[in-house]
Amino acid sequence: MRALVQRVSAASVTVGDQTIGQIGPGLLVLVCAMRGDSAAESATLAAKISKLRLFRDDQDRMNRSVLDTGGAVLVVSQFTLAADTSRGNRPGFSSAASPEDGRALYEDFNRELAALGLTVETGKFGADMSVALVNDGPVTIWLDTGV
Repeated sequence: MRALVQRVSAASVTVGDQTIGQIGPGLLVLVCAMRGDSAAESATLAAKISKLRLFRDDQDRMNRSVLDTGGAVLVVSQFTLAADTSRGNRPGFSSAASPEDGRALYEDFNRELAALGLTVETGKFGADMSVALVNDGPVTIWLDTGV
């Protein structure tokens, strides 16, 4: 699985004119299931993200996790993280999981984060969404369980 993790002061996701997920301080996670991924990758990625030390401690060092701070996580499915741009100018997405597998792994990932004690808000899998965020730092981290 792939994820782009952003430390945020606030983030929200809207479908149409309805806000369906919203957090204050925490992490915005854009996540993509890749072809061949399983529930094991969901669990690995969730555990890694929950423990990433991206938040400042008393000495202003990035030394605290979202679990340590009591922050929340907004998870948005984004199959375009699977983009292959190695040939031409039109990205290919053949390395992304099928929509059925992608949905199941997205839901697994969200359950894993919640099971770790995090407050989890979500987007809507497969929907055309508008994502708003205030990137804190900015801090943006790329994760890939396949590497």
